[in-house]
This record gives sequence, C-alpha cells and structure tokens, in this order.
Amino acid sequence: MSKYENIIQNLGDKADFYLNHICEKITKDELQTPSDKSLDKVFTNSNRNPQVLRSLNQLYNHGNLAGTGYLSILPVDQGIEHSAAFSFYKNPDYFDPENIIKLAMEAGCNGVASTFGVLGLNARKYAHKIPFIVKINHNELLTYPNKYDQTLFGKVKNAWDMGAIAVGATIYFGSAESNRQLKEIAEAFEEAHNLGMATILWCYTRNEAFKIENEDYHAAADITGQANHLGVTIQADIIKQKLPTNNFGFKEIGFGKYDDDMYEALTTDHPIDLCRLQVANCYMGKIGLINSGGGSKGKSDLSEAVTTAVINKRAGGSGLIMGRKAFQKPFSEGVRVLQSVQEVYLDNKINIA
Repeated sequence: MSKYENIIQNLGDKADFYLNHICEKITKDELQTPSDKSLDKVFTNSNRNPQVLRSLNQLYNHGNLAGTGYLSILPVDQGIEHSAAFSFYKNPDYFDPENIIKLAMEAGCNGVASTFGVLGLNARKYAHKIPFIVKINHNELLTYPNKYDQTLFGKVKNAWDMGAIAVGATIYFGSAESNRQLKEIAEAFEEAHNLGMATILWCYTRNEAFKIENEDYHAAADITGQANHLGVTIQADIIKQKLPTNNFGFKEIGFGKYDDDMYEALTTDHPIDLCRLQVANCYMGKIGLINSGGGSKGKSDLSEAVTTAVINKRAGGSGLIMGRKAFQKPFSEGVRVLQSVQEVYLDNKINIA
C-alpha cells in the first residue's frame, strides 16, 4: 500500500469530504502558502534581524520536512500543564527528559519544544543536533482551585544560553490575567528577537463564559482566529492554535464585534474553511499556523492525527505541533504517528483547497 493510500485509509469514509473540498470564501490565491521560499517572501523585508532569519531557517530546514515550508514539532510541557504523573503514566520512560528529545530526533521532527528543565538538562548533548524551542511560561496545575494563568518560569537569555533557536509562550486570551500575559510575552518576544531567536505563540482561549449550556466555544473559528490576530500583532513568527471545532462564538456568547454578513463572507461549516479563517487571521498565511494534535484517545489517534494534518495543510496552514498522541505510546508507535503526519505534508497529491 502506498503512503497516499495509507492517508486515504486513515481518513476513512470522509476521504472525499476532506481531499476534494474547495475553499470558495477565502481562496487559496489570497494566501501566502508554505514553500521552500516562504521565509524569503515573508521576512526578508521585515524587522527581524539576520540572526532571527537564521534561527527560522534552522527550524524550517531540519528533519523530514526540511525545505518544504512545513513544520512537524514535538511539544512536551504537559508535565507542568497537565501534571507529570497523569501525562507520563502511560509511558513512564518520558519522566526521563532525554527520551523526549530522542523521540523528536528519531521521528525526524523539525524541532522539539519543552521546558527549561527538560532542554537545559540535555543542552550540551543535543542542542546542536535538533532545534530547541524553550517554552518560557506555563499554567502550573498545583494551585487549588485551578486558575487560568500563565507564569514565566525563566528568562529568555537562559534559553539563548542553552542553544535554543526559539522560545515558545502561551497567552490565555479571554482570561482575567490576559492583559498582563500579553504585556509580558510581547516584551519577552522583543528580547528573543534581539538575541536572534524565533518566537512561537500558543494562542489559546480561556474563559468559563465561553461555554454555553452544552456548547463550548473555546475552539470556535471566529474566537481563535481573533486570538491568532492578536498573536501576530505582537510579532510571533509562528502561531500555534487548536483546530477549530465550531464557529459563531462571538454571536452566541454575545460579545466582541460581529454580524451575520461577516460569517457569510468568510467561511462555511466545513472544517477546512474554519481552519482557513484561522490562517487568514495570521496575516493571510504570512505567519505560519501550526495546529495542535490534541489529546490521546487510544486506537483512533493515528487517524485523528492524519485528519488534522490534512485539514491544516489544505487550509493553508504550516504544519502540526503534536505531543500526547506520540509520547503517550510505546516509542516506535510514537515515531509512526509523527511520521504519518509528516507524510501528509510530503505528499503532493494533497494540495491546498
């Protein structure tokens, strides 16, 4: 069976739904689409200094997707965000930070994103072998009751000193602490750029009011799209976002700016069109959108990962940043999941809708 046939098999009875859809609201001709020339087209005339361009070049030209304009990144900060015991009990090998890096390398990822502790402990051995992305803030889970706040865990200079080519950070847009987080991360990203590092922003939303009865709008296309737009405004070089699951968040919750014509003009309810709206909010694709892989659900992980990759690629996105579907499995299975996602981006039969 060919790799393309494997992709079709993983899409199941929805293969035609995903592979033959055409976006007619925001068309592909309006986008800056990923290619080996993406960095030159987007950043050559920007305010990013040559060291930042070199760091971005290292990231985009490493691993199995090198030179394609697409990214496959392994992120493992769940030991803080979701608690270490809960995150690693399915595969205790990942309590050892070195195994996180080994998984990213074996799978041919563009880079590995993790904490100061994980990457710092292994910096001399691996920082020159795979691009390091240091996640500089976290929502520690030990406070009770839980709160939606991202706290800096270290300094940008520390990430630079360990050889990292990029820093990553999260802002919980919509949360009570979002204004402070926005200011902190804007300043951190400025420092990172001054040092020559690239910046990746996790543009997540958190607010209990975003849930109405049985509907959760935290991953609504309109709300996450606006979070993306705020992220590119503070000069993130790459945006990380959850795949949209619905739309009409502003309308149904009753806040922000919206009207019915806005929704009609920009998108439909097709998953690729919803993701296309996220891409459009990243300066029409000039800033790369990488979608997250989501949690592990067991046997369906491979098909879900491939489906997410197809949606992201056909929407005009720049790749996936996927962790739990890979590291919560035996090592070889994790490698297989990551490489199956990469095959979507390497297959020219899967084009931009």
